[in-house]
Amino acid sequence: MNTPTTRMGRTGLMVSRLALGTMTFGLQTDEATACEILNEAASAGINFIDTADVYPLGGDLETVGRTEEILGRWLRGQRGRYIVATKAVGKMGPNAWDRGASRKHLLDAIDASLARLQTDYVDLFQLHSDDQATSIEEMVEGLNYIVASGRARYVGVSNFLAYRLARLLGKAEAKNLVRVVTVQPRYSLLFREIERELLPLASEEGIGVIPYNPLAGGLLTGKHKGVSAPPPGTRFTLGSAAANYQQRYWNEGTFETVARFVEIANRVGISPTTLAIAWVLANPSITAPILGASKPSQLADSIAAASYQIDPAIKEELDQLTAPYRLGDATR
Repeated sequence: MNTPTTRMGRTGLMVSRLALGTMTFGLQTDEATACEILNEAASAGINFIDTADVYPLGGDLETVGRTEEILGRWLRGQRGRYIVATKAVGKMGPNAWDRGASRKHLLDAIDASLARLQTDYVDLFQLHSDDQATSIEEMVEGLNYIVASGRARYVGVSNFLAYRLARLLGKAEAKNLVRVVTVQPRYSLLFREIERELLPLASEEGIGVIPYNPLAGGLLTGKHKGVSAPPPGTRFTLGSAAANYQQRYWNEGTFETVARFVEIANRVGISPTTLAIAWVLANPSITAPILGASKPSQLADSIAAASYQIDPAIKEELDQLTAPYRLGDATR
């Protein structure tokens, strides 16, 4: 299987239609298994790899940076074959300045990431989240310096509201500084609020969209059946991430929606995983969904989505089923 490629926003950069996320590497997934996952994705033609300085997911200050270190070791001798994206803003140390989007922290963060990744540049450097304590001007100037210095080829943002992204774009244009070319939001059948403002903005401005959580933390695979407590070994019980994932998805209304979704997938004769990711890919605003895996066997159904053409009638049925998640008023 050879994953197709697409252009990243309005840039000239071509990337695989699927990206591989690495946030399980180093805690939920050991290094040997992580390398197996990376090899499996690479063999399927995935050349776009996303990470972050605070990974692995669910860790603490003792584990931050571990995922980049694992990826850096795997990339030795083959760096030029992959588009590598990382992120910064999260807390990386005990000092007050060890987090956020200040110029100091961003410059410290990119240098530390490059050391862990064993490379002298990343292809995409992203703000992992908004930092309203730092001015838009300082954010843009910091990102501009990182690109001008050769540490990153492009810059993007993640978890930004549409109006904040619009302000960032406007400030960069007014000051003739580097332009954000990607946005990384949460997006799935169970979280569609970005369709209202963020995706139209991205389409109008030519911003590439690389959404995370297309399987809603694994819920859309159908493997969770609404038990009273989440099973161990999943994101719903993983360290510091558990409470966040449970708050997002672990409720009766969501499980009812997932059960109906799985019924549709079974009727069509396709894996729920493939159908869920194919639905994301069917949105013309989407560049490359980020696939997550804690073991290599989980990748096959996700990768299959890149070549699966979802029937328009089925897409409409799924749109209707999950319409409340677009408006943000789904049953909680």
